[in-house]
Amino acid sequence: MNFVLQNSGGLERGPSPPYKMSDVVKEVLRLKEKRNAIILAHNYQRPEIQDIADFLGDSLNLARKACETNAEVIVFCGVDFMAETASILNPHKRVLIPDPSSICPMARMLSADEVERAKREYPETDVVLYVNSSAECKAHSNCVCTSSNPDKIVNAMKSSKVIFGPDLNLTHYVENRTTKEVIPIPRYGMCPTHHQISKDDIETALKDHPDAELVVHPETIPEVQEMADEIASTEGILDYCRSSEKNEFIVGTENGILHRLRKEIPEKRFYHVSELMVCPPMKMITLRKVRDSLRDMKYEVNIPQDIADRARKSIQCMLDVLGR
Repeated sequence: MNFVLQNSGGLERGPSPPYKMSDVVKEVLRLKEKRNAIILAHNYQRPEIQDIADFLGDSLNLARKACETNAEVIVFCGVDFMAETASILNPHKRVLIPDPSSICPMARMLSADEVERAKREYPETDVVLYVNSSAECKAHSNCVCTSSNPDKIVNAMKSSKVIFGPDLNLTHYVENRTTKEVIPIPRYGMCPTHHQISKDDIETALKDHPDAELVVHPETIPEVQEMADEIASTEGILDYCRSSEKNEFIVGTENGILHRLRKEIPEKRFYHVSELMVCPPMKMITLRKVRDSLRDMKYEVNIPQDIADRARKSIQCMLDVLGR
């Protein structure tokens, strides 16, 4: 992913944050209107970033919003592969990421060469890649998935075997929900943040909050998944907690989601599994970096056209399966 510094203009109204606006927030909203920009933010972003976003969501919902917007500029507050996906789906829009060093470590665990090696080893086998992968890897896949739909996408493939990556824990989740043979690539792929939640952590949390339900992300290890009352994407966690008759929840995912849960469902109580559940790259984007991004039109995501065109087909495959 390459970044360039350019200038643009336009018109777009901004949101009204539910707190007294700081000078930086006022500047962000002014620049957003001037640039005809929209701010998309992942559920793991800092609370102050979530509060100024036009749309919050998980990878799937943000991918859909990226397609729907009429804005000329998309400011993506998330990690690199998310901004890449927005750019791939919006080739005629400017996509900015406020901090280009917001790099997903899992996405870096899989290379395009490894995808190609697996395809040679297992010919006539479809490749499904988690959206947490690079644009170049997506370009070598048949379809992508998000944490909300990996089993649905795998089961929609024509081949009886499916090459799947880069998260081994998500592979475990899929294997329990398909009759297909799932071939993981790489053998060690995982999210360092989710992977650190242990069975001991869960047992301690359940002891501290005996009346709470346990809701975890499918990037957690198999032992943790097996202890959960529900396994879901971040958006799925929100939906589950809204509809559940329970009033207390232990949430096994990155702690950024707790801000949105407590804000949107204030009548219920939410607890993190561990205060260590923080994704450092997700926290690198700040209000000042968003302001600077809009002011200086940095850092623009640019993907080689041939890679973007091929990756777009794999992303479109997912949207078609889901009946977007």
